[in-house]
Amino acid sequence: MIKTDRTPIRAVSPIARLGGVLMLGTALSLAPMSVMSALAQDAAQPAAAAQPAAAAPAQPAAPTPDTVVAKVGGDAITEADISFAAEDLAQELANVPPDQRKAFLLTVLIDMKVMAKAAKEAGMDQTDIFKRRLAYLEERALRRAYFAEKVTTAVTPEAVKAAYDKFVADFKPQDQVHARHILVSTEDDAKAIKKELEGGASFEDLAKSKSIDPSAKQNGGDLGFFSAGQMVKPFEEAAFKLEPGQISDPIQTQFGWHIIKVEEKRQSSPPTLEQVGPQLQQQLMFQSFDDAIAELKKGVAIDIPDAALADAVKQQSQQAEEAAPN
Repeated sequence: MIKTDRTPIRAVSPIARLGGVLMLGTALSLAPMSVMSALAQDAAQPAAAAQPAAAAPAQPAAPTPDTVVAKVGGDAITEADISFAAEDLAQELANVPPDQRKAFLLTVLIDMKVMAKAAKEAGMDQTDIFKRRLAYLEERALRRAYFAEKVTTAVTPEAVKAAYDKFVADFKPQDQVHARHILVSTEDDAKAIKKELEGGASFEDLAKSKSIDPSAKQNGGDLGFFSAGQMVKPFEEAAFKLEPGQISDPIQTQFGWHIIKVEEKRQSSPPTLEQVGPQLQQQLMFQSFDDAIAELKKGVAIDIPDAALADAVKQQSQQAEEAAPN
């Protein structure tokens, strides 16, 4: 491959990303009614598709969190329980066909009910380790609730638009080149192709028939627009020296020998809000989380007796701060 990865708006450190996975994943899934509605729609799709439009039955009332889905020995399983299970099992749920998800979740909840009952009858809920686990799960649930109700509320459409406006204001245009290339194994092959091009052969056709770049057979060697730093250096230097319509002499890189044709040049423009909105939203979420945590930790004594562990925690906190958007 010739192209390197495109540079994102902001690189996020592994520690910050880990925090984002734990927190953002929770925030985006903490919408019980939305999950519930989606599951209801998934379950309804096959039946709806089988009915002619004119004969479609009246739609049932939308379920509420208290709507009972099933009873297990007298214990109710509600739509709220389904949504909680969807939140906890989001990764597993992604591998289940949409029309089977609600049944999958209900099966899990039924199994959970009967096993929980058996565990209580065996006295497992009275052990110290269970009580510790229960306390942990309670705090986790409270953290999720706080994050959903206090942290995510800062990420509004208006905040995302303001962040985008700032991004555009700070954007510095770069020179870009739109080029095609033909990649071959030897210099002699490259020279022979250059002669064919000088004789009037189509660059695109030769790229499709002779380039060893696999993508060239579909796109005629088209690399699209690229800026400085996105290609290997010899290729980039040659491309930026050419004017639109010009074809290079053979250029060697670690991938082989290239013949380059520049199609056009331009100044880069900022991506649209639709293109970078998700990244900006994530950045705002991280910032809102960092601000909330910093405020909550004010005046709270945190003591870690193990000096090495304390230092490691401090370093991770510093890495997260450095990676946080300004």
